Amino acid sequence: MNINEVKFDEQGLVPAIVQDERSKEVLTLAYMNKESLEKTLKIGETVFYSRSRKELWHKGETSGNTQQVKQIKYDCDQDALLVQVIPAGPACHTGSYSCFSETLSGEQTEAKENRYGILDELQSVLAERKSLLPEDSYTSKLFQEGVDRIAKKIGEEAGEVIIAAKNDDPAEMALESADLLFHLLMILTDRGVPLDDVLRVLEERHS
Repeated sequence: MNINEVKFDEQGLVPAIVQDERSKEVLTLAYMNKESLEKTLKIGETVFYSRSRKELWHKGETSGNTQQVKQIKYDCDQDALLVQVIPAGPACHTGSYSCFSETLSGEQTEAKENRYGILDELQSVLAERKSLLPEDSYTSKLFQEGVDRIAKKIGEEAGEVIIAAKNDDPAEMALESADLLFHLLMILTDRGVPLDDVLRVLEERHS
């Protein structure tokens, strides 16, 4: 990107919306000045400007909860940034995956209303688990064991789907297919591939 095209405000700042590239969840809203933006582009991790401390801060420099920058966009007015990242830990100082965990009504909102919204929701949850690695979690254990272990589970579940199909058992086939899709989403999340990328390929093939 051309930094000279970014419109900083009278204080020399521009708002930066940080988004998990995999789940598309908004993680936080921070601010950058020209120096922090330049450093972000240079090191490939988010560096912000603290308005309270009036200094640069490299996200995760002390905690280890860094954010690997995958892409930065600016809006049509060039006065706001969208920073897409792969987080290595919580984005929020409270230890939460995202700083945006509450609604004004205090109720959980239905972010996805389409019939396949569960897939978006699952990748969002998996991205959070990958970032936080909570204890006593099946997905955390698999993520920590690595891509080979997840790939092995995909092979196992694919085999179960085949067996259910050959046994002509629709109920069992639905159950095993759900397991296969779940682990497929896991390996996509582990490798940093958004479900949107997969859907985009399908759309291109269909057109």
